[in-house]
Amino acid sequence: MLKIPPHQVAGHQAGNGKLGPLVDESGRFYKPLQGDERGSNELKFYTSFSSNSRILEHISKFFPTFYGTQLIEASDGSGLKPHLVLEDLSVGRVNPSIVDIKMGSRTWAPEASEEYIQKCLKKDRETSSLPLGFRLSGIQIYGNRESGYWKPERTSMQNLPAEEVKLILKKFVSSNTSTDMDLQPDCAFAATVYGGSTGILSQLLEMKAWFEDQTMYHFYSCSILIMFEKGLALEGQNPGGQIKLIDFAHVIEGRGVIDHNFLGGLCSLIKFISEILTDPNEHKSLVSSVNGVN
Repeated sequence: MLKIPPHQVAGHQAGNGKLGPLVDESGRFYKPLQGDERGSNELKFYTSFSSNSRILEHISKFFPTFYGTQLIEASDGSGLKPHLVLEDLSVGRVNPSIVDIKMGSRTWAPEASEEYIQKCLKKDRETSSLPLGFRLSGIQIYGNRESGYWKPERTSMQNLPAEEVKLILKKFVSSNTSTDMDLQPDCAFAATVYGGSTGILSQLLEMKAWFEDQTMYHFYSCSILIMFEKGLALEGQNPGGQIKLIDFAHVIEGRGVIDHNFLGGLCSLIKFISEILTDPNEHKSLVSSVNGVN
């Protein structure tokens, strides 16, 4: 039985007659294979990456497992369509808090058409991508059994200034999550989610070490997913903080050159997370632009 992913926070979403990804009960994620070069490019990347003997396990763990392609009934009712079959990254999680972060100050590859470059360039300039090297594409933060999730409109997250991006990343690891943006995040779970030898910061630094060396691929318009189980954090247990790289329709060959665009965004994100861990109570500004959004 296929269903709409319950914890998708960004990207094309199924439902209401629209084409989007589906999941099954066995832990597999079915992503529609786009009919243009984006689809063939993403399939080419997954095929190359999954068979690349130079990709060691400590790096491949940051990528979804690839199971091939399969014809399944499309979510928009258009009949059988080819789908990438991937690992469902939220499987086994009960109430995950998730943030999707699109990486790089430039989200277009040099080989893209002029029309596509201008479209991406406009959005990069209008959002935090250009000044910060990344932008928040979508987020859901679990509160508790009564309040459920805080899941603001995606567009309200994308053009926030640096201080408000930091405030959202603080809210992500706070116990006092609510739709009331006037409430200062307490960062109660910053140390257990972002910090520690297996925490998010440690994982980001491990990924950074690879990007400082690898010249096989350039990852344009890819996202980093950050996930953890807030219910476990509330109970004092390991919240299972994890990062994953997703969305590879615009990956190109590195041709022996370091991917400075992705690496720059990654270093910027690491700086934000590090500062929250160092002093979680600094910069008590308010996120007024998303105040009251549910």
